[in-house]
Amino acid sequence: MLPEEKQQDRKESGERSKEDDVQFAVSEELLSYTPEQEGKIRRKIDLYLLPVLALLYLMSYLDRSNMGNAAIIGLKEDLHLSSTQYNLCNSIFFIPYAIFEIPSNLVLKVLRPSVFIGLMVVAWGIVSTLQGIVTSFSGLMAARFFLAICEAGFFPAASYLLTMWYRRHEIQLRAGIFYSAGALSGALSGLLAYLINMMDGVGGLAGWRWLFILEGIVTVLLGLAAPFLLPDSPESARFLNEEEKAILMHRLKYDTGTQHGSYNEKQAFKWKYVWQALRDYKVWFIIVVYWGSSIPIYGFIYALPTVVAELGYTSAVAQLMTMPIYVAAVIALLLAAYLSDRAKDRSLFVIWPLILGGIGLIGLMAIPKYGYAPGALYFMLFLVAMGLYCIVCGTVAWTANNLAGPWKRSAGMALMISVGNLGGAAGTNIYLAREAPHYWTGYGTSLGVIVLSLAAALFLRFKFKQLNREKEAMSLEEVYERYSEEELLEMGDESPLFRYTI
Repeated sequence: MLPEEKQQDRKESGERSKEDDVQFAVSEELLSYTPEQEGKIRRKIDLYLLPVLALLYLMSYLDRSNMGNAAIIGLKEDLHLSSTQYNLCNSIFFIPYAIFEIPSNLVLKVLRPSVFIGLMVVAWGIVSTLQGIVTSFSGLMAARFFLAICEAGFFPAASYLLTMWYRRHEIQLRAGIFYSAGALSGALSGLLAYLINMMDGVGGLAGWRWLFILEGIVTVLLGLAAPFLLPDSPESARFLNEEEKAILMHRLKYDTGTQHGSYNEKQAFKWKYVWQALRDYKVWFIIVVYWGSSIPIYGFIYALPTVVAELGYTSAVAQLMTMPIYVAAVIALLLAAYLSDRAKDRSLFVIWPLILGGIGLIGLMAIPKYGYAPGALYFMLFLVAMGLYCIVCGTVAWTANNLAGPWKRSAGMALMISVGNLGGAAGTNIYLAREAPHYWTGYGTSLGVIVLSLAAALFLRFKFKQLNREKEAMSLEEVYERYSEEELLEMGDESPLFRYTI
């Protein structure tokens, strides 16, 4: 915000429009709202926004990861898939998924979010259902390709949507609640696969076909309901009164990490904001951090039922034994998200989960196989899942916190998620059947990526501290002597008034 005397000068000179005068008047009037009012508004948003996003993300994860469950109940045998072909069907998903994420997030700024997200959900639900009638390797490849196109925009859109409603140090817990549905889907997927496989032979269809068909139909129904359930923006929220909307907009506008400066959510689109995100080296470093989750986690998801089965259990029991692993992952990511928001620190809650996941992978490689210590191996799977799932929420929140300007933030988050998720194409090909039960390539590659990601996270922690010190060296008077308010808004996160979240 401009110093009081600067505001008065602009008012006397007639620089501000009538709309600006109203905005400044509302801002000044609302400076006295209480923490209790803020808490009530947050609880309302939590109630109306988070359950819908979490449920849709649950179906998103189910529809992309149920391949792992289908594989051990007959998909490979019925379609005569080799291990290479099966891996290709998994990895093909991530190429169109990455390509379409940035365009999708830009479209989100133009169309109503509820309608756009609803259309995406219906589209991928239809494709998911059609996976249940494929008869060949090529048919499954095509289905996975189009499933990726339809799903591509959802995760970055939902993540960006959270930044439209919450302040910087409120995001990770909400992202954790939203993303926990993805981890929970791993547990639910095993249970559903176990139950749905009992339909094997019903209607002349194999159990794995019913898995795709039934989960796809549920997704379509939820997609049709999404436009009626999701709020589009704070201004149009029917569950907030006018005073609550004004408070919410005020607290978001001045959420720049300092007591000065403001944020323009209504910024007009310019291609330069997209290029700023593409050229920002900090975004590319956070992508490397994100790989520490995406590469290991996608291989882990698709291989987990098989790895558990190789501990000496039947495929049916192995499906059920994956459930506690995912439940532990959900608890860990929610705890990490809560602590991160309270500490107002993002990097530490990325660094420590990376270390935890690395310890689990070392254990999986070091402990002898062939029945010597199945309990210890099973425990290490818990450590891997708990570490890997925490990293995703941490990197999403860290990125959202450190990109200012709605278009740069939208493009930067989509870039991070899209290129980051390209790691999934690698992750789905590192667990080689011929290496069972050791999986040296899978565990070793995952560990190497985690070490690289850890180095990138430590660098960013150091760099953000350094950049904040440089900004703090410039006094408020020097800032306003050098830059106008409009210039400061255009600078986004490079503004000397903006502070990076460590």
